[in-house]
Amino acid sequence: MLRKLFFCLFFLSCILYLGSETFRFNYAKGDSYRILSTVKEDVLVNGKLDHRAEIVNRISVDITETDNLSGKHEAVFMTSQTAVQGVNEKEFVWGTEYKSVFWCSELGEYSMSDEYFMPNARNVPLFPSQDVGVGESWIAQGYEVHDLREIFGIAKPYIIPFSASYTYAGTQSIDGRTLHIIKVQYSLDYANPVPKKEEYIDNNRRIDYPFHTMGAFNQTIYFDNTIGAIHSYNETFRIVIETSLGNFFEYRGTAQSEITELKKVSTPDTLQSVKDSIEKLGIEDTQVSKGEQGITLTLENIQFEADSAVLRQSEKEKLKKIAQILQEFPDHDLLISGHTALAGTAESRMQLSLQRAKSVADFLISVGIKDAYHVFTRGYGAEKPAASNSTAEGMAKNRRVEITILEE
Repeated sequence: MLRKLFFCLFFLSCILYLGSETFRFNYAKGDSYRILSTVKEDVLVNGKLDHRAEIVNRISVDITETDNLSGKHEAVFMTSQTAVQGVNEKEFVWGTEYKSVFWCSELGEYSMSDEYFMPNARNVPLFPSQDVGVGESWIAQGYEVHDLREIFGIAKPYIIPFSASYTYAGTQSIDGRTLHIIKVQYSLDYANPVPKKEEYIDNNRRIDYPFHTMGAFNQTIYFDNTIGAIHSYNETFRIVIETSLGNFFEYRGTAQSEITELKKVSTPDTLQSVKDSIEKLGIEDTQVSKGEQGITLTLENIQFEADSAVLRQSEKEKLKKIAQILQEFPDHDLLISGHTALAGTAESRMQLSLQRAKSVADFLISVGIKDAYHVFTRGYGAEKPAASNSTAEGMAKNRRVEITILEE
């Protein structure tokens, strides 16, 4: 009997040992990746629905240094928000970009200065130093960080500490990869100390500040332990901010993300390949160039119906050919930029350039090249002329749309 009991205990210990994992992030200098998170949220003010929105957060990250198993991340964050309309009526205009620099350890612990407002969630996930078996849990400290400059005039990041509960829930095969499932739960219940007046941007107005912040988050993280990186995650959340003047701001919804390793596309070989494809397909008035953000296809003198953003049929046929080239870059987002000649007011030029960029974006989405979450638009009006507006030929060059295959 004792021998049987000993054998069962030994067998059970072997199973537990075989099911344990040591989770670590792995950084290599020169690595680049993109995080694209989509958020669907309701915003309530004092208990009443203010608006519904979809938000795309696009983060491009370069690992520029490594030191003692930590990696220095240099990141560019861009947030685009749109009001929820019809199913196929999403438009994500390229938002303001701002940079962030931080170190992250192999366990996932952040180190950064308070001049940076992003990332919003820090030390999530934060792995334990020891092995973890399926079903085992651990607790680690994390931080929610919010940019409240616009709402409350708070000049520095608004940081809320929390304790997160983690559980290793096993593995799942996704896209041919064995991914480790990590469940994360944490709550916010934070009373903000009365701020000093100099901490506010506007010192002359009546101070309204976050007095009490509550919230609940439930995340599922899919971690690729082979390469030491997060594959994706999804989340439900609810945040309620009570202010010192008795106002309540509530944010609730869902979020999900995908994380993709970015490969440089603006190499001489790729650039030449795109040029060859344009020539082979007989696409006229289209130039190819290398830029800071990737490869740009410039459609000169693109034709719309008179004084509108409605594409002519000839341009749709041209875009169908360009779509054949774009489908060779399935992992890269697109930025569609519109430009006009110097005619009309600055406001009308800006609006028309954005509308024309949207027309091109909508057409590319309609033929299945990308979905709306991976295509962004931007209007420049006549701010960036490619030629002089003093001649008809120059104005034709300035009436252009640029399609950039993003590599960052």
